[in-house]
Amino acid sequence: MNYQDYNPNAPGVRNGRFMGLPFEKSDASCILLPVPWDVTTSYEEGTSSAPDNILQASAQLDVGDRTNPFLWHRGIFMLDIDLDIRRRNLEVRDRAKAVIDAWESGLDVENSLKWQEAIKVVNEASRQLNQWVYQRVQDFLGQGKKVLLVGGDHSTPLGYVKALSEKHKDMGILQIDAHCDLRKAYEGFDYSHASIMYNILNEIAGVSKLVQVGIRDWCPEEMDRIDQSEGRIKTFFMQDLQHQLIGGESWKALCVRMIRELPEKVYISLDVDGLDPTYCPHTGTPVPGGLMYHQLIYLLESILDSGRKIVGADLVEVGGLPHEWDGNVGARLAYKLALLLLNED
Repeated sequence: MNYQDYNPNAPGVRNGRFMGLPFEKSDASCILLPVPWDVTTSYEEGTSSAPDNILQASAQLDVGDRTNPFLWHRGIFMLDIDLDIRRRNLEVRDRAKAVIDAWESGLDVENSLKWQEAIKVVNEASRQLNQWVYQRVQDFLGQGKKVLLVGGDHSTPLGYVKALSEKHKDMGILQIDAHCDLRKAYEGFDYSHASIMYNILNEIAGVSKLVQVGIRDWCPEEMDRIDQSEGRIKTFFMQDLQHQLIGGESWKALCVRMIRELPEKVYISLDVDGLDPTYCPHTGTPVPGGLMYHQLIYLLESILDSGRKIVGADLVEVGGLPHEWDGNVGARLAYKLALLLLNED
């Protein structure tokens, strides 16, 4: 079946496909790659089941979109969950959680052979996960497809960005997030969810600029990295944005200012905790405040309006099962990101 044989006005069908759309992997232009991984989550676990939650909730979505009413015709397809990755996540999460509990109990993790061995196991599993993501994304990019990575925690896109940087040499990242994620090997984990942007900037030379929006939590180490980045990192803290809005500036003007910092090619890394937690109450590390839903959508659409190209995207930290509201919001964001990616051909 193709879109011409599909009735978008009919009730949603739970047929195992994203939004019940009729496409197969072979004829879809945008592939949703689920990564059920939350091994290093340091607060509330559960985002590993976010891809399942998003898929289930997507059956309630309609295809209508005011900005891109027909782009879904090009095909959106969500891959099946990789059961080996899911199983490995469960195995290694127990090791990581024990280490995290030890840190939080005040134990001397750095000088303990027991905990350092556990950290080595977690780091090796995370390295293998990064390579798995890299290879999958590289394959789809080679087929000329767009990829939306659906996490899982925020550690999951590293392999994706690496693969994408081999195709796009000068690329900027727009990071929507409550956290800077610039810590080096947070809690001893080389590929912690709190270290994703540190790792990208240190391992992937093709990323020329990081623009962070919505930041509300950070530590001195991260602020030092921002200050010493010589302009490679530009951070728009949520408190500053709110003060500017209260002072009379328009959201449109602020979006122009934020997007001006980005190069021509843009990768969107959307951690759902960048939104106000009313939209994502069961995300891994919620923080009060944040962007409103339509502020976010306006910002994302303004990237294309500026003439820039969105070459890749991820959606991470969505609350997992059984939290339907988180899945509902996540599914809508996934659909919007897929349409933005399809806009680029």
